[in-house]
Amino acid sequence: MEHWGLLYLLSEWVIRFAMLFYVPQRRSPAAARTWLLLIFLLPWPGLALYAVIGRIHYPRQRIETQARASRRIRAAQAQMRTAGHWPLATLAPAERGIAALATRLGDFEAIGGNRFELLPDYRASLERLLADIDAATRHVHLLYYVVEDDATGRRIAAALLRAARRGVRCRLLLDAVGGKRGARALGPGLRGAGVEVVELLPVGFFRRNAARFDLRNHRKLAVIDGRVGYIGSQNLVEPEFVKGHPNEELVVRLGGPVVAQLQALFIADRYAETDALLEGPELFPPPGEAGNSAAQLLPSGPAYPRENAQELMVALIHGARRRVVVTTPYFVPDEPFLQALRTAVLRGVDVHLVASMHSNQPIARLAQQSYYDELLEAGVQVHLYEPRFLHAKHLSIDERIALIGSTNIDIRSFALNAEASVLIYDPAVVAELHALQMRYFAYSRRLDPEAWRRRSVPRRLLQGVARLMDSLL
Repeated sequence: MEHWGLLYLLSEWVIRFAMLFYVPQRRSPAAARTWLLLIFLLPWPGLALYAVIGRIHYPRQRIETQARASRRIRAAQAQMRTAGHWPLATLAPAERGIAALATRLGDFEAIGGNRFELLPDYRASLERLLADIDAATRHVHLLYYVVEDDATGRRIAAALLRAARRGVRCRLLLDAVGGKRGARALGPGLRGAGVEVVELLPVGFFRRNAARFDLRNHRKLAVIDGRVGYIGSQNLVEPEFVKGHPNEELVVRLGGPVVAQLQALFIADRYAETDALLEGPELFPPPGEAGNSAAQLLPSGPAYPRENAQELMVALIHGARRRVVVTTPYFVPDEPFLQALRTAVLRGVDVHLVASMHSNQPIARLAQQSYYDELLEAGVQVHLYEPRFLHAKHLSIDERIALIGSTNIDIRSFALNAEASVLIYDPAVVAELHALQMRYFAYSRRLDPEAWRRRSVPRRLLQGVARLMDSLL
């Protein structure tokens, strides 16, 4: 028995020393520290967990598929420019650099002639989507992280069934984990009526092209007839789907050429799962000009070679001159993001973070709270929204740029999840978003630095421990 005990002790030290060399490779210092701390404290359990979720291993076939999709998107945009079907965006000099960066990160170019409608009311945004599905004549394309078997999910399914009976081609893409219950309950009836239902990133040891269970498609978007689009933070689920935490969201209804970018992203995600490429002129009708806004889509996720959303947000904050407002339900940032906020304050920029007082993720909430000290010390104003769980995700820069979509400010959204946001270059839209942000401020508790520093020692300890888990959240 003593020999077995000695052997086990030696094996723990072998694991510690081996992982000390292996873990830091191609990993941020913060993430490496998190994993090494866990492995040094619990070598065998830490090694087992690292083997499951330690490396962001994305199937090579999916990475190659994304690369092919990126090449097709860039080629198609070049052809549309040549043909004069792609209205060039008129941007200020400061915006051109951001637009060029977004294009290099996510393939899509900034284009003009768009219209945006902000929909902050949860029920009203669902009603608008349902009305557009009922008015569809050619196709309905939905891509959502969660489609639940509840009153909202069933209403969406019923609208798809009505559209299918009219001869409209309906396709529903949903995440295999987030939309699991909806797929099981609603999928058979939809498929039986001719609606295509595809589960994205299925998990399983023996599945071809299977993804790791924590690498998810977190996007939330819709395209109707190639002319109307939706993007934002809202899933197809009742607002009270997490009991005690009714959600408040922000959805953007859009029209104009940027809808074609949403359509291309939908087609690329479907292609990655099915190996079948949707084609046909009805998918990309002549865009026309629906409004005066310039915009571009920014997709991100592990299939891309860089952390698209993180790099763009950091660049946006560094470019701010007067005001930055970050709204997110989960704030577990990396050091470059924190540094961008700190240096913005030092330049004289008015910097605000709007987070929710309530949360459906207790550990993530504690980790988030651990960052408030340095934010407050740097001069960032922290607002904790009280009425509901604020699940909206957006960023505004000065009076000129807005970024709205599905991306949280955390490592999961930056590195693990497939996300989508829209960059809007329009002072009128930014002013409308700023009015919404002012309402958030009015219904939030603004953290007082002195009062926050007086929180209890046990609370500080819990927050510090949760922060050490940032790479696992």
